[in-house]
Amino acid sequence: MKKAVYAGTFDPITLGHLDVIERSAKIFDLIYIGVAARVKKNTLLDVNNRYDLVVESVKHLNNVHVTIFNGLLVDFVRECQASVIVRGLRVLSDFEYEFEMASANKKLYPDVETMFLPTSLEYSFLSSSLVKEVACLGGDISIWVPLCVSKTLENIYKKTGNNG
Repeated sequence: MKKAVYAGTFDPITLGHLDVIERSAKIFDLIYIGVAARVKKNTLLDVNNRYDLVVESVKHLNNVHVTIFNGLLVDFVRECQASVIVRGLRVLSDFEYEFEMASANKKLYPDVETMFLPTSLEYSFLSSSLVKEVACLGGDISIWVPLCVSKTLENIYKKTGNNG
């Protein structure tokens, strides 16, 4: 059974992330989605909210399992007994950082391979940061995120009074 890991902050999950997940699910027997608990950046959503939104967004995929992880990605990959890390690429500038991380992961865990999967062109500009910025300013993000995410961000920004 071929297992892969697709990990990220998912703050929030976007249709670009979902595109990579759905396409990976066609390639691998089992995909573990790792929602990173500890991240260097400040997140809008806590890890439990991010986990819940990812679970809701991938519930139509039978071979996808979502979990929260702490620590090194390679340790999570070992726990999952996976052999591949899937990384989505939006634009050329993503490649340099992702290549560096893939090289480090290979050094830390020689049995793992990294597969770069370019996102579909329609999502090549899309990032979680962009989604949050547009949502904060009262814009319609429903074309970029699953419905559950759109509703969640709308509620957050209504409560804080930060939209529009």
